[in-house]
Amino acid sequence: MDVREKLAILADAAKYDASCASSGSKATRPGSKLGSTEGMGICHSYTPDGRCVSLLKILLTNYCIYDCQYCVNRISSDTPRARFTVEEVVSLTLEFYRRNYIEGLFLSSGIIQNSNYTMEQLTLVAKTLRQEHQYGGYIHLKTIPNADPELIQEAGLWADRLSVNIELPTENDLHQLAPEKKKVEIVQSMSGIREKIDEFKADRKEGFNAPRFAPAGQSTQMIVGATPTSDQEILQTATELYTGQNLRRVYYSAYSPIPHADARLPAQSPPLVREHRLYQADWLMRFYGFSSEEIVTEADRNLALDIDPKLAWALANRHFFPVDVNRASREELLRVPGMGVRSVDRVLQIRRHRQLRSEDLKKLRVAWKRTRIFVQTADRNPGLLNLESLNLRQQLQPARKQLLLFDAATSATTGEV
Repeated sequence: MDVREKLAILADAAKYDASCASSGSKATRPGSKLGSTEGMGICHSYTPDGRCVSLLKILLTNYCIYDCQYCVNRISSDTPRARFTVEEVVSLTLEFYRRNYIEGLFLSSGIIQNSNYTMEQLTLVAKTLRQEHQYGGYIHLKTIPNADPELIQEAGLWADRLSVNIELPTENDLHQLAPEKKKVEIVQSMSGIREKIDEFKADRKEGFNAPRFAPAGQSTQMIVGATPTSDQEILQTATELYTGQNLRRVYYSAYSPIPHADARLPAQSPPLVREHRLYQADWLMRFYGFSSEEIVTEADRNLALDIDPKLAWALANRHFFPVDVNRASREELLRVPGMGVRSVDRVLQIRRHRQLRSEDLKKLRVAWKRTRIFVQTADRNPGLLNLESLNLRQQLQPARKQLLLFDAATSATTGEV
């Protein structure tokens, strides 16, 4: 099998992995002669500072000794198999970079032989790129649970980001669909990475010339919709990981049906809007001061799909409103639907000098159609009259789009919506 055929198989196998943002990497490594995390390329991922980056996202191999029922690469699957050598991955990365196709590498792998052997191979790719080719671009390595701490430490010295997949939201979910994997072992691996990050940071802070260890931090990914686990439990797990392991990101990946799947798995993917709502809820927890318990307001402990989580919370807690934009605290303002972190900070800055009126908020580009229902301004705001309206939820729902005739015809033929 030539490299092109391997690439077709192993790039396709990596598409289920969502943990590929390169946040936190701001500059190339000192002394590098090739590669940079700055600049523009073919863009597929966005960093928090707005940069677009493209990554070569592949698996080292899709052979795997585990039999996780939700995974297309499980040992019992009949999917085509391939395996790159370390030299092939290094060569592909360098050639893609020179052609300006990519700005970094995202490398994961099925587990072959054992955890230590697989981790050694992944680390060797990063080490070869850094040492032999002075590659300074972004590298994200998926680490293998149960690999020796010495191997994880070496991986962190060459990679910008490390991640360990939590796989499924709860221990019970893992027991059902991936009994060979244990949540406690996965979390222990995360703890080991966190301790090393803290240790190297502390050394550098005290003035020691310690090398950088995973400077872009660590992240994880969980599959949602493969089990009936509620959104509230999913968000609770995410909260535990953010607070306990200091993760940069938790990625949510909607379960995708696979051929010859286990009967316990659903036949269809969950609606993609559920994945979107989870990301919105995750954002509220990290930047807006919401807790996982208060975000989910529906009786079935799942997020509403027709409106965003912040608006759902506001409708369920109308006694909290109206919020006076000229007197409220930052924490109170962040709970107003339609107002983001940037607009709240600007409100706080402007009101030091004068009272804010409705027109001022419109100029700040808040989502006024929603915001006007929940805020009190220096002038009269007629939108407040709708706060107790019985059909307020219906008024604020996004307008439904009419499908085009030809779209409907295609849908009827293919079954896709």
